[in-house]
Amino acid sequence: MLEIRHLTKRFGAFTAVDDISLSVPDGAFLVLLGPSGCGKTTLLRMLAGLEQSTSGQIVFDGTVVSDGDRNWSADPAKRNSGLVFQSYALWPHMTVRGNVEWPLKVAGFDKTERRKRADEVMNLLAINELQGRYPNEISGGQQQRVAIARTIAPRPGVLLFDEPLSNLDAKLRVEMRSELMRLHRTIGATSVYVTHDQIEAMTMATHVAVINNGKIEQFGVPEDLVKSPASAFVATFVGTPPNNIVPVTRNGQGYKVHTRHMSIAPPNEKACLAMYPAERLTVRDETTSASLPMDLVEISMIAGRTMVTASDGTLRLTAIVDNPPKARLAERIHMELPPDPDCWFDAEGRRVST
Repeated sequence: MLEIRHLTKRFGAFTAVDDISLSVPDGAFLVLLGPSGCGKTTLLRMLAGLEQSTSGQIVFDGTVVSDGDRNWSADPAKRNSGLVFQSYALWPHMTVRGNVEWPLKVAGFDKTERRKRADEVMNLLAINELQGRYPNEISGGQQQRVAIARTIAPRPGVLLFDEPLSNLDAKLRVEMRSELMRLHRTIGATSVYVTHDQIEAMTMATHVAVINNGKIEQFGVPEDLVKSPASAFVATFVGTPPNNIVPVTRNGQGYKVHTRHMSIAPPNEKACLAMYPAERLTVRDETTSASLPMDLVEISMIAGRTMVTASDGTLRLTAIVDNPPKARLAERIHMELPPDPDCWFDAEGRRVST
């Protein structure tokens, strides 16, 4: 349904999106995941037709809708797509019904069809009782529902979401995630969702593209990103809590693991960054031959277990343990590493085959 071919976007000398290619099938829920400034929103704006690509093509359902090599782009209104903005962007002078019906009027629906379709989507999103109110008379969560109803009313083939839940409180975000997944299953449209929240990505997506500095670090299903990260960036950006990355360097006849000599050894000369999931680290009150001395900086409960985070100023490690340490915040603890890391990365953060 959606295909991106070598898509690039430059603003002067700055490359915001750098040679991105991917494709997802009809009905997929693709999440563009990455930190602020990585290029994900620029990519979404190109999909929506609000930005012209410098090079590369965008294909919706077999039809090219943008070709940067020819400096051509189809009109946004003719792409069979809909965009839900981060700021909702509701028309303040229109009622809820007016907001939902307006794109149908633009699309050429007659009055009877408009009312019928508006009723359908307002009922679907449980906002029918709000139809006579104006945007400033309803809550943020209700405004978000109206924005989504307005977008899906014309039955677009591709739905685009630009961090639509970022303005909601934590509890409402969880509720709206469930609503969006239910809506996606109901209408079946291919969806592209931009977020920097990896929990949203992991819970909602069928496919995830992790973006960093304008490039795709890894593209795949959520489970693959967690279990087999392709780069150190993915390993530390995805997962709750994220994986630990520990530097390992040759020192004389042995190896130094961060600050201490240990028996942990890289599989080859390229490997120098060891990855450990938080569940595999152990917290000790006393030093051991495989532990790193650190200061306790955070303790929190997660799913009935304890998440312990410690730092020595240059390295930060997180462990998931059954019982909290005896130490208090800012006191010394010892983070023990198992002898066999889950995987290795090179100095540039690329995964090393072992």
